[in-house]
Amino acid sequence: MRSFSPNPLLFALASALALTGCGTQSAPLPPSLKLPEPVVNLEAARTGNQVELSWTMPRKNTDKMLLKGKIPVRLCRRERAGACLTVPATLSFAANSKAQYTDTLPPDLASGTSRPLTYFVELANTHGRSAGPSNAAPVLAGQAPSGVRALSFELRKAGVVLHWAPDGAAAPSTVIRLHRTLLTPPEAEQTAKPAAGQGLLTPPKEPVEQTLLADSGPSQDRVLDTTIRFGATYEYRAQRVTRIEVDGKIVELAGPLSAPIRVQAVDTFPPATPSGLAAVATAADSSVGLSIDLSWLPIGEADLAGYAVYRHEGAADPWQRVSAPEPLLGPGFHDPHVEPGHTYHYAVTAIDQLGHESPRSPEAEETVPNP
Repeated sequence: MRSFSPNPLLFALASALALTGCGTQSAPLPPSLKLPEPVVNLEAARTGNQVELSWTMPRKNTDKMLLKGKIPVRLCRRERAGACLTVPATLSFAANSKAQYTDTLPPDLASGTSRPLTYFVELANTHGRSAGPSNAAPVLAGQAPSGVRALSFELRKAGVVLHWAPDGAAAPSTVIRLHRTLLTPPEAEQTAKPAAGQGLLTPPKEPVEQTLLADSGPSQDRVLDTTIRFGATYEYRAQRVTRIEVDGKIVELAGPLSAPIRVQAVDTFPPATPSGLAAVATAADSSVGLSIDLSWLPIGEADLAGYAVYRHEGAADPWQRVSAPEPLLGPGFHDPHVEPGHTYHYAVTAIDQLGHESPRSPEAEETVPNP
């Protein structure tokens, strides 16, 4: 009978399988550090010497496990490219909550020229460890711009001109922001008329709140708001705003709002004076009879109702309206009430829908031929 000699290689493989059978656990995973996920939506806005910070606390840690209880929060601010200095505040917020904090700037950060100041928040676990800082939230350090003084207005046909006292010390990066509030009730807006140059189409419904920006150099002291609508009432307030680009984003530092002024946009302005008036008489033997035909350049104002034609003969004769009482709709007129051998002088006016009439146009004269 043959004896069986075990294969050393097969014996070693069988021994290894026995040691690593199904009931044996694999190598243990490293312990969880329970680090809160970093904040990704930190926002900062400065008003006066205070910076309002807001963000959303995470729901989970870096191991995708739900966070429980309050989470310690560290806050720091970095001036320009310097070190991020810790803000002395003890903060903690619940997971998945809306967090807010107001930081009062120390005197050195609330004075001097405008410069970038960046905030970060960092969340820690129970051992003080963190998964890293939040996104950067920039504001501007430095002295806030001065307030706008002596805000006033002047109503014109093209809109409302807003005036203020200039600030010779204003930085080149400072602009004037105008805050406009529509005070007219919504039903009155339906009859409000746009200022000149806004086109012939019916304008869309006007928003209640609007903001306008104007350059504010050392000598800048006014801006024209062409977006008003006659028949409406507005309130304006103004403030200086320093605007600086930080990491590709415009960051602002606003000064105080001025006292409000109220503007009643009452239309007292006539249309533009017509131009290009020409007069041509028909021949004496014309089959249509003697007449003088007038034409002029049309006016494209949105509130134009039409035109009126005036005539006189001698220099001492007064002007008399020879067109109908209702405004002419088109830029032309046929005058059949003429006599041969007479010279007539004509002028045209434009009339808007409120009855305001422009000055008379430059004269055009024509002599009717004799038979």
